[in-house]
Amino acid sequence: MATKSDFTSQEWGKLLASPMVAGMAITAADPSGVWGLIKEGMAGGWALVEARQNAQANPLVKAVAEDFATSDGRAAARTELQARFSGGANVAALKNVALSELRSVSKILDTKATADAASFRLWLQGVAQKAAEAGTEGGFLGFGGVAVSDAEKATLAEISTALTPDQSA
Repeated sequence: MATKSDFTSQEWGKLLASPMVAGMAITAADPSGVWGLIKEGMAGGWALVEARQNAQANPLVKAVAEDFATSDGRAAARTELQARFSGGANVAALKNVALSELRSVSKILDTKATADAASFRLWLQGVAQKAAEAGTEGGFLGFGGVAVSDAEKATLAEISTALTPDQSA
């Protein structure tokens, strides 16, 4: 089992930020108004809360969730997010940056946490799925629309690809 001490501070920051990054990719794929943005944005935070409370959670997922609950952990995640997502890029660019970050997280998992990698990837895919399902897309004033838009479905597939283990290693 990998622990925080197995990672550099930057690598750990990437792991801490990864649930929010997964949600950001979904949000950027199909922005869904203020309430939808709030709901989708909260998916990563709720995933961290659930992981802390789940006795069966993967140890690395639980370690990330526990560290995120500290002010130092949140600061590390915030630093990583600000480093990657500042500069006022457009929505399409934000999605591409998020996917790139998830590929980077996948490589870190391949290198430093092989025993925990599959479970951590599955957890991140679950975070993205929850973000996609959090806000209704389309419709008017909350009526009609779909739970997961075609753009979000496509982004879920892109996230899955980004998190696929590197086969060239």
